[in-house]
Amino acid sequence: AKLMRFLPDKVVFKIARKAIDGYLDKYAEIKVNGYENIKKVDGAKIFICNHLSNSDGFILEKVLKEDYDPTFVAGVKLSNDPVTNLGTKVVKHISIKPNTADKDAIMGMIKILKDGENLVLFPEGTRSRTGSMIEAKKGVILVARMSKANIIPISLSGTEKLLPINKEGDMSQEKWNNAVVNVNIGEPVIIPKKDKEESKHDYDERCLNYLMKAIAKGLPEKYRGVYK
Repeated sequence: AKLMRFLPDKVVFKIARKAIDGYLDKYAEIKVNGYENIKKVDGAKIFICNHLSNSDGFILEKVLKEDYDPTFVAGVKLSNDPVTNLGTKVVKHISIKPNTADKDAIMGMIKILKDGENLVLFPEGTRSRTGSMIEAKKGVILVARMSKANIIPISLSGTEKLLPINKEGDMSQEKWNNAVVNVNIGEPVIIPKKDKEESKHDYDERCLNYLMKAIAKGLPEKYRGVYK
């Protein structure tokens, strides 16, 4: 990893790409369901997905790249870890500061979508430590409303076994294991309309719940967490 610093970007990209493809080919048996649902809508798409592992982005990139070539939204803190560091070299991404209203990042996401490109968002904002869904952040609603892009829910399971989260929080110690990874792609979802007497807060909560339940629906029961 130290040597990588002195190499040109193109070379680093090739090495990183090879390494990640190698890991996925060796350890992951990827099963995709519902791929045809994506074609039901035209134009820019926001893929929303639950978040279990640092391997999630690599799996989704492998599944979506050829037809949809999405940009990923990744937390800034990721770049201190070797695997995710390689990931940031390989996967097209926008960095967002976790737990902040990162206006620049949000405007960047909206621009990508307005330009007709696709985006992958993990609305929970961080990987679930329990393997089941945790409460999502509201940023996804803002991006969806302002971009008017189509929303496609993706339900991921098995990546928590493929590249489990290190209990001590040391990402560099995370190890790849053999795992079956299920990628369930749901029907496109449309954000519900606001009721006249509904407050903005209640409406946002209702929309967020609606989107997250669309992800939960494609997951085995034990993964649904707060969105059972």
